[in-house]
Amino acid sequence: MDKYFILFSLLIVHGAATSSHHHHHLKSLHFSLFQHETVNKTGFIIVDGIAGNAGITQTTTPFGTVFVFNDMMTTTPDAASPVAGIAEGTSITTSLDGLRSLSAAKITLKIDGYEGSISILGGTHNTKPSDDPVVGGTGDFMFVQGYVRSSPVDLHGITVVYKIEFHLYWPPYATISHK
Repeated sequence: MDKYFILFSLLIVHGAATSSHHHHHLKSLHFSLFQHETVNKTGFIIVDGIAGNAGITQTTTPFGTVFVFNDMMTTTPDAASPVAGIAEGTSITTSLDGLRSLSAAKITLKIDGYEGSISILGGTHNTKPSDDPVVGGTGDFMFVQGYVRSSPVDLHGITVVYKIEFHLYWPPYATISHK
């Protein structure tokens, strides 16, 4: 009986070791772009929030504020650098201090031979880095998974700039052979 227990234990350990290595074969793409948002030009308040702890500033809006945006995404923090994408979506202020929002966006990209869009949905902090999950994609980004990290770069002036880091992964069944 003891030798069967040892053999069974070895089979379980061997099976666990081989199955844990599948993730390193995923096709991935990592890059950064810079989102430029200009109040009353590429970003607009559609519904004023409820007056409370937060007023309207470059980093805060009152609880319940609905904000829509259609922002260019460039390859460097300079707005004159090449445009590689467009971020369009909405955010709703969900914290009483006006610093956190629920955001949904479609990001249309044309970068490094890839063309299509990714969709994200998640919580965003206006003054700290935030990670939002990728929930879908089109074109070359069909079936893509991963996350997008948004970090403030410049929060002063009429145009605010965010660094957007893309961490994208394709599951094995969705790999694109020509890339």
